[in-house]
Amino acid sequence: MNDSLMRRAAILRQTDACACHDVRAAVSSSSAERRILVAVMRWKHGYRQDGVMDKQTEFVLHAMEERDVRFVRLWFTDVLGFLKSVAVAPAELEGAFSEGIGFDGSAIQGFARVYESDMVAHPDPATFQLLPWRGAMQGTARMFCDIRLPDGSPSFADPRFVLKRALDKASEMGFTFYTHPEVEFYLFKQPIIPGQVPIPADQSGYFDHTTISVATDFRRQAITILEQMGISVEFSHHEGGPGQQEIDLRYADALSTADNIMTFRVVIKEVAAMQELFASFMPKPLTGHPGSGMHTHVSLFEGDSNAFYDASAEYHLSKTGRQFIAGLLAHAADICAVTNPWINSYKRLISGGEAPSYICWGQNNRSALVRVPMYKPAKGASARVELRSIDSGANPYLAFALVLAAGLDGIEKEMELPEGAEDDVWSLTDKQRQAMGIKPLPRSLGMAIDLMESSQLVADTLGEHVFDFFLRNKRAEYEEYRAYVTERELAKSLPVL
Repeated sequence: MNDSLMRRAAILRQTDACACHDVRAAVSSSSAERRILVAVMRWKHGYRQDGVMDKQTEFVLHAMEERDVRFVRLWFTDVLGFLKSVAVAPAELEGAFSEGIGFDGSAIQGFARVYESDMVAHPDPATFQLLPWRGAMQGTARMFCDIRLPDGSPSFADPRFVLKRALDKASEMGFTFYTHPEVEFYLFKQPIIPGQVPIPADQSGYFDHTTISVATDFRRQAITILEQMGISVEFSHHEGGPGQQEIDLRYADALSTADNIMTFRVVIKEVAAMQELFASFMPKPLTGHPGSGMHTHVSLFEGDSNAFYDASAEYHLSKTGRQFIAGLLAHAADICAVTNPWINSYKRLISGGEAPSYICWGQNNRSALVRVPMYKPAKGASARVELRSIDSGANPYLAFALVLAAGLDGIEKEMELPEGAEDDVWSLTDKQRQAMGIKPLPRSLGMAIDLMESSQLVADTLGEHVFDFFLRNKRAEYEEYRAYVTERELAKSLPVL
């Protein structure tokens, strides 16, 4: 599918009006028994034929029938970004489409209080995919779910709904939001012993090529499975740390990308387990080595036109693109608790390397928080900006929602973009950075929480429920950390004090 068609498909997907071609492609064999079962399910639940969503449901039911799928896992995420799953049998799937699957929301992080706990997971048939590692026949499939209340209204605690709401605002302004993540992670040898430094799976470095390599075989198998699940991969290579890998996903609309990232994490951990390894998306697992981030390229399209591209402008960056970057810079500190939500995140952000520590932008400057790449300067469709702060372990739905909201705020308020930083920002002194108007990102999760709490944009984007829960959860996590006596303190202070 060419770029223009992909963009059109994404626009249709945001309005629930595109069919799931991946499901159609999955149909390859036949089973009389499953056809009878599907017919019974349709009769039992009153299968409709008058809408697009029903067409997608039709594709799913055919795929279930033809592939003899025995289980379907319904996936969704909690507020912190951890994947949740419930498996249903084929006989229950039609009921899940029409009525959803009820569950106790109070048992899920950030979803509901005990006295308002009933929630319903509604599978999105457009996200149906087989899980390749579960076998081709009598296998298992998965679908992402939208979480609703018993009356059918969306749950404000659902991170997927938070992103959809932000995308709706962009759509009202005439934009479609695209993202392209570069996901970094580490591979370690088993066993992983809590409290002990993990052993990297290899000792290779950035872009290293070796004839026999655990990492090469791992990436090959992981990418094969990802592409079998309809997730396109652009690049993969060894990163700078021992055992550190990077796999870059092809750009897509932000909702598809967020779903793909959650699937990506599952695939990476499954393949690692198959190869007797352990994969970690921890931001900074090793002292003295690079942390793992998720540098994310973003762009806005107006129909088939890239709103960030202006052939006559400096860096080919349009007024809209400059205002979007200005919004990112204005709100970078406020959204940091969500883009970098772990105590360990800030060990990555203050350690230099390729992790940003300061709020600035630059053309092709890898020390800046926001970078304007120049890979294809004459190709308008490739115009984009790169945000380099996001953790690979962040909740992608909430992170993308806030990145989009920050950029749109810059456009709505016609914010002026400050002068770009073309120097190595890490090598400047504090006085030099102050003279240039360059402020630091939060130095700790505690600082990030305080800044987030005072941000109206974050509160409005996340909604009251998610905003309040996130702050309470992260403040408790940080206070527990502050009270904990570390092994370093005992090693350094106990012998001399």
